[in-house]
Amino acid sequence: MGVPTLACPCAVCHSSDPHDSRTRPSLLIQFSGRNVVIDTTPDFRAQALRAGISRLDAVLFTHAHADHIMGLDDIRPFNLKQGGAVPVYGSAGTLAVLKRVFAYIFEDVATESTLPGVELHEIDGPFELFGARILPIPALHGKNPVLGFRIGDAAYLTDFSSVPDSSKELMTGLDHLILDALRYVPHPMHSNVEQSLKLVEELRPRKAWFTHICHDLGHEEANSRLPENVRLSYDGLVLESKIP
Repeated sequence: MGVPTLACPCAVCHSSDPHDSRTRPSLLIQFSGRNVVIDTTPDFRAQALRAGISRLDAVLFTHAHADHIMGLDDIRPFNLKQGGAVPVYGSAGTLAVLKRVFAYIFEDVATESTLPGVELHEIDGPFELFGARILPIPALHGKNPVLGFRIGDAAYLTDFSSVPDSSKELMTGLDHLILDALRYVPHPMHSNVEQSLKLVEELRPRKAWFTHICHDLGHEEANSRLPENVRLSYDGLVLESKIP
């Protein structure tokens, strides 16, 4: 729901620390002069403005929940500037939801309004994108299948509650692992701090970053309790990693 969370009087939602002001989680990957975004959150427009994105070359979707897709309409300025559709990648289930939620994009009906231009690509295994190998990482978000992504020596795995052993094998030798850690107490659809720390200990990335963090975790307080190689991520965080 973002932090500050609407109508919440808690200390984190009223914190003066800018790290405690968190938009919904997404990722911008920049390589070879390209901009690739993972998830278009409801905050996508503000995030793109803050990052100074001047073009958008592709969008990867982890899953189709509202906090990860509802900013899709805001790709329109990139369509207009670039003069074409933006490639969009997701599982078959995710693409089906996009077609339903954003039906107006796909209807063959004349309109005077501008529409987002998308070119849908179903993810059914590893694929190449602008010379980089994208490795999908299957996981479960409660009972719902979701995807994380590994690109080079970094991996992004938001919104998960469990990870099969076959997917863990895809996340060895990482420089950076960005992963869900919603809160301290258990949640049926998300990994909590304790569970995510166990996964980090198992996978042994050089550095781990927690994301999809609710207002139960204050930035300074939580970091003081975490191992040195694990930190809360924050809006505007920039990481460097090798993309072979």
